[in-house]
Amino acid sequence: MTPHDTIVAVATPAGRGGVGIIRVSGELSAHIATDILGQLPAPRKAVYTAFKSEQSTLDSGIAIYFPAPHSFTGENVIEFQGHGGPVVLDMVLKRCLALGARLARPGEFSERAFLNDKLDLAQAEAISDLIDSSSEQAARSALRSLQGHFSAAIDELLNKLIELRVYVEAALDFPDEEIDFLAGDAVTKRLDSIKQQLQEIFSKAKQGSLLREGMQLVIVGQPNAGKSSLLNALSGNDSAIVTDVAGTTRDVLRETIHLDGMPLHIIDTAGLRESDDPIEKIGIERAWKEIEKADLILLLIDDNDKNTAANHKILQQFPSSLPVLQVHNKIDLNQQTAGKRDGKIYISAKQQRGIEQLKSELKHYMGYQSEIEDSFIARRRHIQALEETQQAVDNAEYQLKECNAGELMAEELRLAQDSLGQITGRYTPDDLLGEIFSNFCIGK
Repeated sequence: MTPHDTIVAVATPAGRGGVGIIRVSGELSAHIATDILGQLPAPRKAVYTAFKSEQSTLDSGIAIYFPAPHSFTGENVIEFQGHGGPVVLDMVLKRCLALGARLARPGEFSERAFLNDKLDLAQAEAISDLIDSSSEQAARSALRSLQGHFSAAIDELLNKLIELRVYVEAALDFPDEEIDFLAGDAVTKRLDSIKQQLQEIFSKAKQGSLLREGMQLVIVGQPNAGKSSLLNALSGNDSAIVTDVAGTTRDVLRETIHLDGMPLHIIDTAGLRESDDPIEKIGIERAWKEIEKADLILLLIDDNDKNTAANHKILQQFPSSLPVLQVHNKIDLNQQTAGKRDGKIYISAKQQRGIEQLKSELKHYMGYQSEIEDSFIARRRHIQALEETQQAVDNAEYQLKECNAGELMAEELRLAQDSLGQITGRYTPDDLLGEIFSNFCIGK
């Protein structure tokens, strides 16, 4: 396989449908189009015609030819839009293969568009995110990223970083000018502007990441606190077995719900306690592994249980960096009122009381904003790159203000530039590109 191969794929989902699309991209596209259609269509003009092989007519439909560089991939592209039966599509596909094309890898059309500078890496990823959107908000945010809003914000910040780095390194290269650039406030002002803009981008990207990937919520607590009942109440399904017997849940149960368009991945775990049961011990070990990967811990407490020491012991074992939401359950047994008090949520999972207040609190932890029209979709790798950029910028500020070390400041600015450039693909390793595009649909 080489970048110069002509590739072909069925661009519509597998199965039967009214319309099926076969996409071809590469140097042989014009040759393949001429052979199958009998002539090369005029550029970007839809033509209704027959699709033929050497012996017979395979199908009839619409063909559109996009000559390079004015196509999605930047190469010659021909699209055959015929009937959506799998047998019919397969016949046309086989004819394209016989004429010199090869089957495209997942995401190879988008990869070629990126390599040919038709879009940057963030825009390419937004194509996949738009297809996989699970809500209207996620789709709108993905579309904004596809249109280049995210990339434009990154490029503007990247240019500011480059300009500051050039200024610092130029001053270091001309020490005889008798100008102490570190003593003035010009560099500090530029650095403050970069930090403010970086924080704004991070805030929008964090919201976009929640829209795309959601939050991992792990429900933990002592046995018989009502964890399985809460999972069922939040999901609206009888996903977990609910009994009065403590320790019913032995394994990890998972459900995904959407809170105003944001995916919430709920994980129900075995009750945390000392146990001699080998099966229950395995369940408890798995619970702690899930806790380590969580974005938020929901500690469920039986409001009628007076053994507060056990819950306090569980609290102390959580990683200090993990946020914990304490929820008191079974308030129907002691006539408590549902709602939020003293930073804790009081509910009855059995009677569905307080569940809406709990969902509102979960949205708060997820960083929900009712107005997110200016957000853009983001992935975990984007968030990580922004965090690395923030760390490097903070280090640069430290070297400037505390150490008066221009050389070290310049190096930190270089690291910040490299981290930020990974988002749009300016400084992206090839192995990362392969991983990103391999998760795309075939034909995209």
